[in-house]
Amino acid sequence: MKQLLATMPQVGRVEWIGVRPGRREPVNVMQSVTVSMEGLVGDRYRGKAGGPRMVTLIQDEHIATVANILKLKAIDPGLLRRNFVVSGINLQALKKRRILIGEAILDVTGNCPPCSRMEENLGCGGYNAMRGHGGITATVIQGGRICCGDSVKCLAEAIEA
Repeated sequence: MKQLLATMPQVGRVEWIGVRPGRREPVNVMQSVTVSMEGLVGDRYRGKAGGPRMVTLIQDEHIATVANILKLKAIDPGLLRRNFVVSGINLQALKKRRILIGEAILDVTGNCPPCSRMEENLGCGGYNAMRGHGGITATVIQGGRICCGDSVKCLAEAIEA
């Protein structure tokens, strides 16, 4: 089982970038963002260095699943309030691992469960539709630039708790 868990040949891709300037403020959609040791430049969680939620990622394939559950054609990623939408790699398999996105290195810290705001943003049932599909959180190990189209690669088997 350990060997299966350690095997991660897939490489993902950044499809969308969003920065949350403040609580309840609209998400700023970006083509690229600078990541510092304090978090994403312009994001409300910047400055909470070492916090488990410095960066949030959600899987593009899961957004389509949530839309299907809610009988919507599509969901604007900005409504989900995550920083990165990633395709082509199972984000859940990256928990407790180190990943490279663009020039930045992140440690994946855990799940990013939905908040009650999903009911407001997605409509009745939005919170429950997002359960299990909220994505992951990460801390910054090395800053750098991340752009739409950049690859998402697993660098290490596991990080220490």
